Amino acid sequence: MEFFIEYASFLAKTVTLVIAILVVLASFAALRSKGRRKSAGQLQVSKLNDFYKGLRERLEQTLLDKDQLKALRKTQGKVEKAEKKRKDKPAVKPRVFVLDFDGDIKASATESLRHEITALLTLATPKDEVVLRLESGGGMVHSYGLASSQLVRIRQAGVPLTVCIDKVAASGGYMMACIGEKIISAPFAILGSIGVVAQLPNVNRLLKKHDIDFEVLTAGEYKRTLTVFGENTEKGREKFQEDLDITHELFKNFVSNYRPQLAIDEVATGEVWLGVAALGKGLVDELKTSDEYLAERAKGAELYHLHYAERKSLQERVGMAASGSVDRVLLSWWSRLTQQRFW
Repeated sequence: MEFFIEYASFLAKTVTLVIAILVVLASFAALRSKGRRKSAGQLQVSKLNDFYKGLRERLEQTLLDKDQLKALRKTQGKVEKAEKKRKDKPAVKPRVFVLDFDGDIKASATESLRHEITALLTLATPKDEVVLRLESGGGMVHSYGLASSQLVRIRQAGVPLTVCIDKVAASGGYMMACIGEKIISAPFAILGSIGVVAQLPNVNRLLKKHDIDFEVLTAGEYKRTLTVFGENTEKGREKFQEDLDITHELFKNFVSNYRPQLAIDEVATGEVWLGVAALGKGLVDELKTSDEYLAERAKGAELYHLHYAERKSLQERVGMAASGSVDRVLLSWWSRLTQQRFW
């Protein structure tokens, strides 16, 4: 038992030392960067056709013997030469610009998405296509409103937009997805949740029980409708609910504008559906994974993946790493506490 106590003490000291070093490094980096302008990010472009070609060639090298591989390369060379000599071939292959959006509650990925869209719209034409691989369970209304507005720019430019969903596009995520001219979903992706929710605790009675006063002063009748510490009123609750209803109505109108074929009152109940059921409701147009769709498009088009990478300072990278670790631990324990099942 004494060994474990000593080990725990040593571990605690080690962790403390590591944290102290990280804090010092972050502080030093902050001092160095103080007064400097934040450096711009960089647009990274990769050709997905080359990626697919590399996968195929690697498999061929493993499965075929030397003679078979030589014969295959010779045949491929003849085909490529014949393609170059064709007179009826299109002058330029259509282009597909592939974007990714992995959304959190604040739709933080919008910061990269806006630059990616700005870049592609300088070259994209109505003959091209934009494919957005979208994963989001929704979040703040204003954040996802901005993210959706970025996608509207693509539609306004007359460039076809296809949205692919492999796991989830719910609430604000579906608000983004509905802008696509075509929505493609994996069979068991989660879609829908066309609704609005707000919840907050109120500890006013607990404070009163311990003789603690908490004053909420406002100028403007509805500056604060519901509060955490103050005493809430029925009038405030009604106003808060009215605001939710107005937001929900705006959400429904937005979805209806881009998918008029939907029976909006039937699907705007806050419910979610898996892809196979969502297809029957008209929430999606086709059941297919993004991998399958892009592999098909690569046969007749040039695919370019765009990613705008923000340059992170040392303190930002340390903070993101710490935040990610905390998120993983909390999610793990929450899953255990709720006995959440995955299938």
